[in-house]
Amino acid sequence: MVEKSHTSGFWPSLYEPFRSMGTRLAEWVAPASEASTNGDGYRIAVELPGVEEKDIEVSVDDGVVTVKGEKTASREEKGETWYFSERQYGSFSRSFRLPPDADEAAVKADLKDGVLTVTVARKAAEAPPKSKAVPINRG
Repeated sequence: MVEKSHTSGFWPSLYEPFRSMGTRLAEWVAPASEASTNGDGYRIAVELPGVEEKDIEVSVDDGVVTVKGEKTASREEKGETWYFSERQYGSFSRSFRLPPDADEAAVKADLKDGVLTVTVARKAAEAPPKSKAVPINRG
């Protein structure tokens, strides 16, 4: 048996499931996303079903694209002898570091069918400087 810490017994194993709980909770609340690249640039797709455009903010700052927003949902059901009401609210934020060749001035965002698609163009490749003859002055 290999022990995980210098202490053993009941207490260390009791706390083990809670060690990474915060990380798991953040991953569960954060919207699913996918980042990809092609020859023209970069694409980030974030799943935001039921989130309205007015509740989403996309920003670019110092090479990082950030998608922030708020999810709100409410449901109400009534029956002859029962009533059910449920409300859910929560904010989210996802950040993506852009590669050095991404053009921060050419970022676009589209929301369609619950998927926010952020596209970032690549910077135009700079042509290498041409060599030129340098005249020598006599003096």
